[in-house]
Amino acid sequence: MFIVEEFLSLSLGIQIVCGVFVLAFLIQAYYYLHYYNGIWMLGNKIQKGNHPYSKQKPPVSIIICAKNEADNLEQFLPSVLEQEYPEFEVIVVNDGSTDESSDLLEKLQKHYPNLYHTFLPMDAKYMSRKKMCLTVGIKAARFEHLLLIDADCKPASKYWIANMMQNFSDKTDIVLGYGAHSLKNGFVNSLICYDVMFIAMQYMGFAIKGKPYMGVGRNLAYKKSLFFKNKGFASHLNLVSGDDDLFVQETANKHNTSVEFSEKSISYSHRKMTFKSFRIQKERHLSTSSQYTLSSKMRIGCEVFSRGLFYILLFALLGYFLINQHFIFAGITAGIALIRFLFQAIIINKTCKFLQEKMYIFSIPLFDIFLPLLTLYIISFGKIGVKEDSMWR
Repeated sequence: MFIVEEFLSLSLGIQIVCGVFVLAFLIQAYYYLHYYNGIWMLGNKIQKGNHPYSKQKPPVSIIICAKNEADNLEQFLPSVLEQEYPEFEVIVVNDGSTDESSDLLEKLQKHYPNLYHTFLPMDAKYMSRKKMCLTVGIKAARFEHLLLIDADCKPASKYWIANMMQNFSDKTDIVLGYGAHSLKNGFVNSLICYDVMFIAMQYMGFAIKGKPYMGVGRNLAYKKSLFFKNKGFASHLNLVSGDDDLFVQETANKHNTSVEFSEKSISYSHRKMTFKSFRIQKERHLSTSSQYTLSSKMRIGCEVFSRGLFYILLFALLGYFLINQHFIFAGITAGIALIRFLFQAIIINKTCKFLQEKMYIFSIPLFDIFLPLLTLYIISFGKIGVKEDSMWR
């Protein structure tokens, strides 16, 4: 009763701010406990053997688009070609490369009969050469099941194809895989790894709850018939990006979409990243996220908005209560923040365990605040429509 009386003695404005703060906390709790814990919950179910997988092993066409990727192809392509799987082909679409890609592919083809390569002429003018390269590769594919990976990526195991394909059934048309960033030292790489993990926690969590909205092209599988039924990328050919997220948004639903994040199914990107290239990558993603459906934008935006509001009101209330010596309310405010941090840290690190990512503790609040601020900066001052050398990623 004493606390209630003290609270009622506060000004109406502070009471309203406290109410909004608690509401923001509850929204955050809902997202973490309903959506963002999806990988953790499904992972536990899989470990207990309560998740059905298909025993069929359909033939697969793997599509790789490459632009001046000779070094990456030489290093990572054999790990794709040497997969333990009954029948598959690998189609590399060479996007007018000026390096040694063509010679390398000719050399590899002599050792790997399941390797095929074609090309997109350099003088061909398209808004999105990546989409045209994928279209060329898909049209050349012999098999119904398609699996996409980037030239700078390496599968985590020889069972990458098998683990992705076990999710397909007569009703499943799309499998969303996890494309990780290879862990390196330094703040920027740690930030990138966290961002990649958190985005996966979002799109896989939403998909698990029946609301798929995106996938990543460096580890994505779907049926060829679905691609042509959707008329490929026709609805967004005017955009440089969108070959993965916008395509998934147009074709995925709660009935035809599955997720795969087992240790053997992960693909690791080994591309060297600086903060500048990371920012450009975020710009590219934001250039397509504006094309998401209203429901997807509201679902994502509500979490980001409530997160920002939570932190703003947290610092404002702590400052006010401490200045005015309302130490009990300052303690309650800090306690609510601590509760959020605890369930956030538990869910994030349980997810990291399934995604084979490192653990995060004290860096969580830093990244949790910094990434939305970076997004806000890009929207306000960035170039939403990226440079030519960034169209691929």
